[in-house]
Amino acid sequence: MLLCSTLSHHSLSLQIPSHFLSKYQNHHKFMPLFLSKSFLFLPTRPFSSISNFTSYMMSSFSPPKPKTRLRGVVFDMDGTLTVPVIDFPAMYRAVLGEDEYKRVKAENPTGIDILHHIESWSPDLQRHAYQTIADFERQGLDRLQIMPGTAQLCGFLDSKKIRRGLITRNIKEAVDLFHNQFGITFSPALSREFRPYKPDPGPLLHICSTWEVQPNEVMMVGDSLKDDVACGKRAGAFTCLLDETGRYSADDFTKSNLQPDFRVSSLTEVLSILEANFDLIP
Repeated sequence: MLLCSTLSHHSLSLQIPSHFLSKYQNHHKFMPLFLSKSFLFLPTRPFSSISNFTSYMMSSFSPPKPKTRLRGVVFDMDGTLTVPVIDFPAMYRAVLGEDEYKRVKAENPTGIDILHHIESWSPDLQRHAYQTIADFERQGLDRLQIMPGTAQLCGFLDSKKIRRGLITRNIKEAVDLFHNQFGITFSPALSREFRPYKPDPGPLLHICSTWEVQPNEVMMVGDSLKDDVACGKRAGAFTCLLDETGRYSADDFTKSNLQPDFRVSSLTEVLSILEANFDLIP
């Protein structure tokens, strides 16, 4: 004989099977099953039938959805794996000149893509611009610092046998120095000598091909909405925006039509996101 309890919700009397009551009591161990409290978790609108109530109860205790498989993480370098040390506004002024810098900045509120901007210049002007950019980057190498949380996150990925890649618009010399100075390597590690560079999805798709994984099994982590998030989105990967200082607002996401899947203020938070949202399977 099926044991039931009768509960009244608004004008509808319902016969509740005992196994539902048992599930409820197990789920709410610290709340006695009194009529005055037992329906605190129910909607305020009345159920039209016992079948609707049954469906609601079943959904309340349904098993969690399976996590998405993640097989690799690709990182930006400057401002993500390393502390920002390059004075980009000063670099842009040196390359463009003060007046041109102000004009280009006003037209690109989410950031200047200096490499893309100089592509249309004459060969002589390009050569001078690249030399200026390289000079600023080499000055930054003398002050290179690893980002807090990098070693911990990379150690966690290694423990799960999850691949680690790197894509940067910096020069190969900077990538080599990072590998040698901090003893943490990424493979593949693509510098701006690899064309096309971010925000084109080409570098990320190249890494996926090298790893023999699908882009939707990879996450792109970086501090630039216009470069890193754009690259990841265009490739079809998950994206995580590292926004240490809260520089990005909802308005920036709307204007750029770029919405990262995750947003964090430290690399330590990336570790928590990976554990909570993904099955880390190599």
